[in-house]
Amino acid sequence: MDEKLQKVLARAGQGSRREMENRIREGRVLVNGEVATLGDRVSVKDTITIDGYSIVATEAGENRRVIIYNKPEGEVCTRKDPEGRPTVFDKLPKLRGERWIAVGRLDINTSGLLLFTTDGELANRLMHPSTEIDREYLVRVMGEVTEENLATLKKGVILDDGVAKFTDIVDGGGEGINRWFYVCLMEGRNREVRRLWESQGVKVNRLKRVRFGPVFLPSKAKVGRWVEMEETDVNSLCAMVDLKLSELTPKTQQEKLELKRHKNKATAGGARRAPPKGFDWQSNDKPEFKPKKPGKRSFR
Repeated sequence: MDEKLQKVLARAGQGSRREMENRIREGRVLVNGEVATLGDRVSVKDTITIDGYSIVATEAGENRRVIIYNKPEGEVCTRKDPEGRPTVFDKLPKLRGERWIAVGRLDINTSGLLLFTTDGELANRLMHPSTEIDREYLVRVMGEVTEENLATLKKGVILDDGVAKFTDIVDGGGEGINRWFYVCLMEGRNREVRRLWESQGVKVNRLKRVRFGPVFLPSKAKVGRWVEMEETDVNSLCAMVDLKLSELTPKTQQEKLELKRHKNKATAGGARRAPPKGFDWQSNDKPEFKPKKPGKRSFR
């Protein structure tokens, strides 16, 4: 089926539709050897290149992949950093004719769950404010926190870029000057969690995202490593944002071996280990960070 060129490129993970439209205007996209123009329609049979690199065009929902990455502190959410700092893309599996798209961002000092997908349309829908997907963080704050502070944070605080608030706050334990909280919000503005707490005169000294919508950070995804979601789980995620589901087809023995080989690289530094088993991302497989005895266990 023919589709608009920019839509096919976005689905192939080359960027947003707007970015693809700009590349087409700049004459950087060729279809069957000819310079493409806005409005062109293509199919999977067409040969497409961007800046001389071949692009793998797929039907909607075909070869869609999603991985969960446990980001460590110190990594930046950019493909290339001018300062030479490590990026969240460094340890992801390599792709041909596609690229990983991050669903949202975490600042350099924030750790935890990041979703990546090869489907640009899925990434856009998951990030769009209209989907109202909540994010949950585990945060350690330094300073006195009163019930009045918590009520204010849930009611709403005026920040530089508008009103912000937590939809829920749960005490996570702790003693003395440092306390832990689980907080939820419906947006992903820059440093929003930190700025909300700072508005109450307290400082955030640890921050980790543990959930994005229905997807929890699984315990098997160690820091700096990734876990790939099963096809059925990816379809459930797509259904949540009204996106066409992939057709589940039985894998050949060769495909199973290739998938196993691919997943064996899902460790930091490329060390070979047993591939992670599938998990139920809709279950309550939520990491338990609250210590049995306050002060006896870290929240790392």
